[in-house]
Amino acid sequence: MHAVPGLACPGCRGDLRADGEASLICEGCGAVYPILDGIPSFIPTSALPRGRGSDRPDLTVMIPATNRASDLDQLLAALRRELRSLEISHEILVIDSGPYGAALRSGFQQALGEYILTLDADGSHDPTFLGAIWAARQDVAVVIASRYIAGGGAEMPAVRKALSRMLSFLLRRGLSLPYSDLSSGYRLYRREALEAVVLQATGFDILQEVLIRLVAAGFEIREVPLRYRARGTSRAWLARFAISNVKTFLAMWKLRNSIASADYDARAYVSVVPLQRYWQRRRYHVITTMAAGARRVLDVGCGSSRIVGSTPMVGLDIVLAKLRYARRYGNPLVHGSIFELPFKDCAFDCVICSEVIEHVPADERVFSELERVLEPGGRLILGTPDYDRRRWRALEWLYGRLAPGGYADEHITHYSRANLAAYLEARGFTIDRVDYVGGSEMIFALRKSAGVPAPRPLPIVAGLRSR
Repeated sequence: MHAVPGLACPGCRGDLRADGEASLICEGCGAVYPILDGIPSFIPTSALPRGRGSDRPDLTVMIPATNRASDLDQLLAALRRELRSLEISHEILVIDSGPYGAALRSGFQQALGEYILTLDADGSHDPTFLGAIWAARQDVAVVIASRYIAGGGAEMPAVRKALSRMLSFLLRRGLSLPYSDLSSGYRLYRREALEAVVLQATGFDILQEVLIRLVAAGFEIREVPLRYRARGTSRAWLARFAISNVKTFLAMWKLRNSIASADYDARAYVSVVPLQRYWQRRRYHVITTMAAGARRVLDVGCGSSRIVGSTPMVGLDIVLAKLRYARRYGNPLVHGSIFELPFKDCAFDCVICSEVIEHVPADERVFSELERVLEPGGRLILGTPDYDRRRWRALEWLYGRLAPGGYADEHITHYSRANLAAYLEARGFTIDRVDYVGGSEMIFALRKSAGVPAPRPLPIVAGLRSR
């Protein structure tokens, strides 16, 4: 976990100390906060990942083996030799029930290990390669033994090889996945990552579904090169394999292109849709220009936007999946709420809050918290749609129909430039400038008063669009 500047208990503002790698404890009130995927979390939840048990093995080796019992003796002997050499506490789970996907799902539920290795029972997956997979597991949710990256290779029938490579290419391009081998079943999964997703596939398409759902949940995946030698496969199997993956593609395409996908904001920056690409890049330029020169920056509601990686800063969001993705930017991250920011007073000289306040109810606490953590004279960069602009209302109407379930449906609080400006000035902020994205998203550059608070602040409703 990165050290997070200014971090404090959201309840009493007391100092926090680490309790191992799993939690933080407030030295003031004694409250305990978990660390999830290396990110301190201040969002109450009843579904926290299960911690490591003292009797939990390091690894479960899971072998789907429907109608393959005769192939297991040699495989298990080689596998046990490799596990002994690596000194890994382990269990071996042979699943001999139902279709491939159903067998994997059943095995995932039964497995006890912190990590779960899957490999085929037909001998095509070399057990001695386990060491290379195990060594590559740090900081990722899945390690794929890949036939199609540098150093890898595949000896298999021409038709099967062509189908496998075509499938990986189509999924990679169609679903924006930066991985080469999406149909390899030789993988190492981290248990906590699997517990964060719900799988539905029953056939071989589970190999794609699990990867896509983990990517959508913000987890990282790594490939290591494998030299693969296939055993015989029937043409009927190839046909079922292709059909199941077409069905998965259609379902997963919808997920990958929805706001539920953790990297949605980051991918929009390079979108093939010109308007979406312009919008992200213009917002990025305006905000990073306004924040230039600041030394202690907080981005509230950072999501997976590239802004959080533009300069050293702290990112906060209420969606853990987006924070998992944002870890690749290398800045400290916090899982928390805008209504109760887990930071000390005056901890930052610049606070960014872009495209957040329209997603939450109109509440004085939002602005009070943004103001509290900002030092006197510090900069507040505040972005939200201007609902007085007809252009924005037309764009939002169109977006809502072209992308149902997207951000347009989440815009529940509508501000206008004139009213929001008056409200902010009444709170004691000075407006340095206001820039626009697409002539409809307004971004304020504000200065917090260095003196006493404004004597007569307006109610929050004064900032809303009045008609």
